[in-house]
Amino acid sequence: MKKILFFAICLLVAGSVSAQRRYYHSPRGDGGSRSSGDDFYSPKIGLEIGANVSNQISTSSSNYSTGSLGGLNAGLTFDLPIIYPLSFAPEVLYSQKGYEATTANGIFTQRTHFIDVPLLAKFKVGPAFNFYIGPQLSYLLSTTNTYDDGFLVSSEHYYEDNNGHKSFLDGVLGVSFDLNRSVDLHARYTLDLQQTDSQGSTYVPNYRNQVWQFGIGFKLN
Repeated sequence: MKKILFFAICLLVAGSVSAQRRYYHSPRGDGGSRSSGDDFYSPKIGLEIGANVSNQISTSSSNYSTGSLGGLNAGLTFDLPIIYPLSFAPEVLYSQKGYEATTANGIFTQRTHFIDVPLLAKFKVGPAFNFYIGPQLSYLLSTTNTYDDGFLVSSEHYYEDNNGHKSFLDGVLGVSFDLNRSVDLHARYTLDLQQTDSQGSTYVPNYRNQVWQFGIGFKLN
């Protein structure tokens, strides 16, 4: 996981440096709110694809911990300007989450498949730097639990969580760097705001998905 984080940070820094070289301030006297080649006030639609690094944490037991699991995220993005430097940036993403845990009986892996709908406020805080914050609606498509005791691997499939839940509310924080008008690199942190086990205890934890996301976006217009 540390190698993934280090590689992603390097990409983002390199992208930022490249983007800063491409942009320069306009001489039109607008206080720097516009730059040459900056089409902030044009609505945009795009595609993005990236990687998730996810696990689960507990809100009721500090002894509860899980290993991270890699996954895919991909989907549509929108950028609807409101007033400089604020935009509304909703998305529709397919997202793979999950975790691994080592138990006395072997290795347990849970892979979950979600449709995520981030409803984000996007702030342009530099010529090529953006900050995101907002809620996310997540809809559970399916869950696969895999048990590996070292001799036998078995799997179980579900279409809701243990308490019959399919919809969840998350919180999102993130940043992005514009490489040019059409391409950006981004990194985000997402955490469930709802506990996925409402009857949790020290022995059956109230757990939440947490996800680090890294990706690249392409604007189509």
